[in-house]
Amino acid sequence: MPLQNRVDPFGAIHAVDARGMFTGNRGVIHDPETRTLLRRRWTTKAWLVCACKFRGRRRVVMGRNAPGGGVGWTELFFLDEVTALAAGHRPCFYCRRARAEVFVACFGKAFSIPRPRVHEIDVRLHAERLASGGTPVDLKPDEWRNLPDGAVIAEGDRAYAVRHGSLLPWSFEGYGAPFLPGALSGRLVTPPTMVAVLSAGYEPVWHPSATS
Repeated sequence: MPLQNRVDPFGAIHAVDARGMFTGNRGVIHDPETRTLLRRRWTTKAWLVCACKFRGRRRVVMGRNAPGGGVGWTELFFLDEVTALAAGHRPCFYCRRARAEVFVACFGKAFSIPRPRVHEIDVRLHAERLASGGTPVDLKPDEWRNLPDGAVIAEGDRAYAVRHGSLLPWSFEGYGAPFLPGALSGRLVTPPTMVAVLSAGYEPVWHPSATS
């Protein structure tokens, strides 16, 4: 049985066999004895997207990985960075520092803040993430065309990523073929703050299926 640690663009956590390109966390939200999730879905407002490989380190997923046998953070996994941003996770300053610095610079550019603080970004995102109680933003027909590449929208329970003027159907295995809908209203999944950062020039990492 797969562990419940795969995150969809809405921020919900599932148990599926498909693997992801990135890991990340929201703090400690699992029981290391049963390797299952607790009822809570975060213990911090700093939701991160991290590299799966970093300095040769190895972890027992959803086990005890902190020094001295402590629990450590709960490993979550994402199809790609587009998915992680949609769920409200930002790049980690520890294992993805270069990308985190670009992200913060784009945030500062988007909101005219000379030296943004990471805590300020996290608080803002936490109020917008769908998985932490954020209010969905409804889109007018064809309004998705004004969104930057990497933004994710939804119609019903189906998620679509915007790329090069088309929509790519999202799944845990990858993206479907790009298409142009006749008329799609739907709602915005990616937090508005993330959309602003993407519009300011941040380029997320896509799963290879998006370019195949």
